[in-house]
Amino acid sequence: MSRKMPDQRPARRDFLASFGVLAAAGLVPEGIWSQQGGLPTRADAARKFVSASGDFAFAPGLAYLQTGSLGPTPRPVMERAIAGWKELERNPTLYGYGALERAMDDVRAKAARFIGCLTEELVLTRCTTEGMNWVAQGLTLAAGERVLTTDQEHPGGRACWDYVARRQGVVLDIVVIPPAENSAAAIIDRFAKAMTPHTRVLSFSHLLSSTGLRMPVAELSALARSRGCLAVVDGAQAVGGVAVDVKALGCHVYATSGHKWLLAPPGTGLLYLSDELGKTVDPIGLQSGRQAYSASSGVCSIPSVLGLDAAIDYITAIGIAKVEQHNLALGARLHAALRGVPQVEVMSAAPGPLASPQLTYRLPVAIDSNTLHIRLREKHNIQVKVVPTNWLNGHRISTHLFNTEQEVDRLVSALKQELA
Repeated sequence: MSRKMPDQRPARRDFLASFGVLAAAGLVPEGIWSQQGGLPTRADAARKFVSASGDFAFAPGLAYLQTGSLGPTPRPVMERAIAGWKELERNPTLYGYGALERAMDDVRAKAARFIGCLTEELVLTRCTTEGMNWVAQGLTLAAGERVLTTDQEHPGGRACWDYVARRQGVVLDIVVIPPAENSAAAIIDRFAKAMTPHTRVLSFSHLLSSTGLRMPVAELSALARSRGCLAVVDGAQAVGGVAVDVKALGCHVYATSGHKWLLAPPGTGLLYLSDELGKTVDPIGLQSGRQAYSASSGVCSIPSVLGLDAAIDYITAIGIAKVEQHNLALGARLHAALRGVPQVEVMSAAPGPLASPQLTYRLPVAIDSNTLHIRLREKHNIQVKVVPTNWLNGHRISTHLFNTEQEVDRLVSALKQELA
């Protein structure tokens, strides 16, 4: 008789432990407090924001403002991945091609619900880049047909189009988005004017990696549809940090990662392919179907996918609306405070519909952004992102649910000290 498999969800005690930290931060919805005996009530909450001392294994005193590159994995998520790995190793073929394979398809269904699509429309990938590569490889584009994208795309979302341009003679047209010009209307107008009768794809980010600008995805998707083009969205910087509903956005394709804002283990990602596409996007990896394991996709990291399951539970338990509200509030605080820092120019959108949990500031040419980044880490224990110099000389700040007002204030104080 086979031994009973463990519950595929994180253990209740694990989530109770994590909720203790999050509830005290005011980030667990009241409905969850009332359902879980022993958790703090609103009256008991002593702090507004989440402490990094509970579920996250940061080095002592570290202000980690770098989720946009690589998010930390919370303890319950990590433990779920490790538990799955240990289970797998007891009999790799029995569990890997049995209960754990079925569990991965359950994760796929849960992830589909999380971003608002059907299970059949979702593919588990390793990252955003893999999803984008599959899309570009799976499209049949003829020489002379055109792909329209922007000059602010992450290299992981751009390399696939460079590939098809080189291999198939496809033409890339580039919409310029000046870093400090945060205008949805101007962006839509530029896309509309750059389209030609030969444009087949509009490829753009949900949140720009360079400045965090929240792109007008629904409007650009509608524009693509009105011209008979595909709307392909790089959502690496969105899912897990802000609410995402791919059906409401109206895009044909949406690729994202688990290892950033979802706080899932590295090596996880999601690819939405609208059912209306049929076989329009037909890469090698999907020849045997879209399930978690197939003959054409091969074996993936089973523990990582199980961790993705726990990560979705983690964000869902808090509530994506609360997460987004928290993130945007920190961004607004930083946006206002940086106005008082000499030699710093904020390039990201002001608080409002185009703002996101990411904020970028530019530094004078005389100040090396990488050197300042090192000083912030080594002297002040603050981790930030150096913006690639092809965009601008500066830093990008990514705040998530574990960050606090105090950490944002520490950054501002450190910048004033270093730039005085």
